[in-house]
Amino acid sequence: MPRAIRFNDRTNLTSGIARLGQRMQRQGTVAEQAHDGDTLIVSAVGDIGVRLLGIDTAEISFLFPGTTEFVGIEDERWKGFLADPFDKKWPRFSKPLPQGLQQFLKARLHDDASENHHHHARAAETALEREITADLKVMQKTIDTFQMFMVFGYEIMDGYGRFLCFINRNQPNRNKPAPRPLSYNERLLKLGQASPYFIWPNVNPWRKQDSILEAVPDPKGMKRQALLDQSLGRVRRDVAAARAAHRGIFDATGPLQLEPFELRFLARRSLPSRWVIDLDADDGVLRRPENYYRIPNAEDRLFVSPEHVPLFVERGWKRESVS
Repeated sequence: MPRAIRFNDRTNLTSGIARLGQRMQRQGTVAEQAHDGDTLIVSAVGDIGVRLLGIDTAEISFLFPGTTEFVGIEDERWKGFLADPFDKKWPRFSKPLPQGLQQFLKARLHDDASENHHHHARAAETALEREITADLKVMQKTIDTFQMFMVFGYEIMDGYGRFLCFINRNQPNRNKPAPRPLSYNERLLKLGQASPYFIWPNVNPWRKQDSILEAVPDPKGMKRQALLDQSLGRVRRDVAAARAAHRGIFDATGPLQLEPFELRFLARRSLPSRWVIDLDADDGVLRRPENYYRIPNAEDRLFVSPEHVPLFVERGWKRESVS
């Protein structure tokens, strides 16, 4: 079935298809579904993608540099590109990558970078499938009757028409038929099959503020605030434990060489765009996007999109100067 909401790369337009919604398990009439002059009740025609918040898993495929074609990471073209994405034969970057960032990436990339990325992409996909399949059995549901529960952050949908959420099996009773597990997002992090990717303000949907301005953290005592946040603190500890146990992407013999967002900005030939806060520091500094790597552990990074930076500056955060 086609996607109900689609993104068009050529026109840069996100669009969708819908029909009038249901009413008492039947098709609703125009009068029933026109709530008032500016509100309609509709049902999406087609599937809707879900992007799991707080995590980033290796890419199965991505737009190959200089083309409009999505190419599987196992393809020979990616092997050549990831072996040296800074070779002059590839399209130019929109702006030159700083030498420090180039050196950081070059030190981690090897000839087998594409095979490495593909291996971890398949492992993450298999892990998610395994968790959902196990939940089908626990909940005693079929593919047709199994339901999922979604919790959204500040932003409900991304530009690609995908829901942005934490997602789990739909189990209203916390303890029946079995104790409710962590969300799929958190399970993948605990298994070491995903990199943490915390992007403000979609960090903790269970602790919403009255306004986005109030949600901006105080620059003083950020380290303590992060530690006191129950869900964020638990996830960060789980990632550290996965690293210590060499699980998944932290495998001692074949760790993930390139974080997924790194592959994306290299392929797009653009610099990273999100500013970043060190959750393990109390300096009140918004680090420049290209300096994210100076925070060594991914679970200590809180990314902030450029459009939200002025809110942080107003709250007292200081932007890192160009070094």
